[in-house]
Amino acid sequence: MIVEKQNIGSPSRYRIMVVVVMFFVAMMFFQLFKMQILDNENYQVKSDENSVKKITVDPPRGIFFDRNFRVLVSNKPSYTVEVLPSEYKSEQNSILEIALNEEEGYVSSILNEKKEFSKFIPRKIKRDVEFSTVTWIEENKNNLDGIDFRIEYKRDYSFGVYGSHVFGYIKEISPEQLRNESEFYSMGDYAGFSGIEKTYEKNIRGIKGAKFMLVDAKQKTVNRYLQGNNDLEAVKGNDLVLTLDYETQKKAEELFEGKKGSLVAIEPGTGEILALVSSPFYELSNLGGVTTTDNWKKLLSDPDKPLFNRATMSIYPPGSTYKMVAAIAALEEGIITPNFTVKCTGSFFYGDRSFGCDHVHGTTDLVKSIEESCNIYYYKLILKLGLDKWNEYSKKFGFGRKTGYDLGEEIAGILPSASYYDRKLGKGKWTSGLSINLSIGQGEISATPLQLAQYTASLAKDGETVKPHLVKGMIDSKNNNFIPFEFPKSNNGISKKNYDIINEALYKVVEGEGTATHIRIPGIKMAGKTGTAQNPFGKNHAVYIGYAPFENPKIAVAVIVENVGYGGSHAAPVARDIIKTYLRIPDNKIENRIAVAESND
Repeated sequence: MIVEKQNIGSPSRYRIMVVVVMFFVAMMFFQLFKMQILDNENYQVKSDENSVKKITVDPPRGIFFDRNFRVLVSNKPSYTVEVLPSEYKSEQNSILEIALNEEEGYVSSILNEKKEFSKFIPRKIKRDVEFSTVTWIEENKNNLDGIDFRIEYKRDYSFGVYGSHVFGYIKEISPEQLRNESEFYSMGDYAGFSGIEKTYEKNIRGIKGAKFMLVDAKQKTVNRYLQGNNDLEAVKGNDLVLTLDYETQKKAEELFEGKKGSLVAIEPGTGEILALVSSPFYELSNLGGVTTTDNWKKLLSDPDKPLFNRATMSIYPPGSTYKMVAAIAALEEGIITPNFTVKCTGSFFYGDRSFGCDHVHGTTDLVKSIEESCNIYYYKLILKLGLDKWNEYSKKFGFGRKTGYDLGEEIAGILPSASYYDRKLGKGKWTSGLSINLSIGQGEISATPLQLAQYTASLAKDGETVKPHLVKGMIDSKNNNFIPFEFPKSNNGISKKNYDIINEALYKVVEGEGTATHIRIPGIKMAGKTGTAQNPFGKNHAVYIGYAPFENPKIAVAVIVENVGYGGSHAAPVARDIIKTYLRIPDNKIENRIAVAESND
């Protein structure tokens, strides 16, 4: 010991050395104490992270029911192959591509596309794979580094209706969406992209769950962590109860097979959409799982534009179905009485221009002008009424603005005014003669089928309307309670006595001697109006609006069939069949009639 002291040097240097050694020994013991006692919980978590694998469990999306709780859209299981980049070896690319029946370079392209994200986040390589592929992965798991599969859900559209422009579709979330909503979504998740799927995404997406599995050093699953006591169960998305009537929607789609156009049926007084069809439609099943590039290109390049929602995004001149706006405006303003008459000779001259009518109606009062669709009456009426008042009352019926329906994808249409013509033609460079065509729903005036349906419902309920909507409410997945959704109501303030006059005329269009007598349904009284929308690019579009039963309206319909001609011949029979279907009138109650209204819309 003395020798050691001498080798070290002076006694003071020895003491310093001893203190230093003791200090480091004390620090070592303190760190051990801190790690094992004070910070045990934190280090246990880190240890668990190294040995416990978290598997996210995606919840099933909410189911869509019709108004009578008949399933419209559901879910079915699907297998997805994924890889974990931190464990995956690129040498496995060719093996995986053969197993997935994909071309060389397929796997690397997906991994490169998403390389900005953490290598510890699984990449979904292919969805909706065959069960045989899953079996192969399971059998070869010990030789496959970082390759796994998971059970997901895809939409099931096998319930008999298309609903293309109503239900919408889901697709993989974009990197931008992921950055904005990373608190819920992970890379590779699907989210609603259109229709109800998009609008009600937060209601129907559910809450993710998690399973915790013990893994070995090679990340191979060994067992459940803590016997699954820490697992979080996924919560299924809330189911939605739609306003659609299954039978009516199905019938509408059948009636529009091979046609272009659209149909919207609304329950007057509630704003509930009973059927909405835009044709041509497309099969959502092609978009319910993996959408091939060829399928997507085919939809996008189709000249008939099946992805385009004609019911809410396409505008048409409403034709003679718009005549009631001028009639109501003139009555409300005291400009005319129901007894105001016009002599129809088949043509009307304004300046050096002639405006025609399909028939010579002779002396015509207000009711007859609607019943028999006399144009001359409205040419003269709007000159008495004026463009400003016509525009004011058009707005009362919701024209020139969006209806605000719950899916949001719609346009406002065109509602001409004095300022509109000032902008278009120049101030002082137009005359009141431009309003003549507007009186019969032609010229620059245009509306969507949804607007026409809301207008029809408003006529049926004396000005009362509720914002059109496709969802009644949701069924809470946690307690199974139904939660109704509320939508605003309004009334345009037009007097009931004037609605009574107009509705009497609409009644006579079908039940009197009007232009739609051929669509009568025995035992059901209907009201309606035929129309023809002029088309400068081809054959005219057929238009019809109507409601039934007349005494207590339960359904209001707007129909537009493109490029076929007169509304009485082509659109009115479609509306009749929709009304018959919704009111559950058997086919044998319908008399066979030949459509004779080849003119006079």
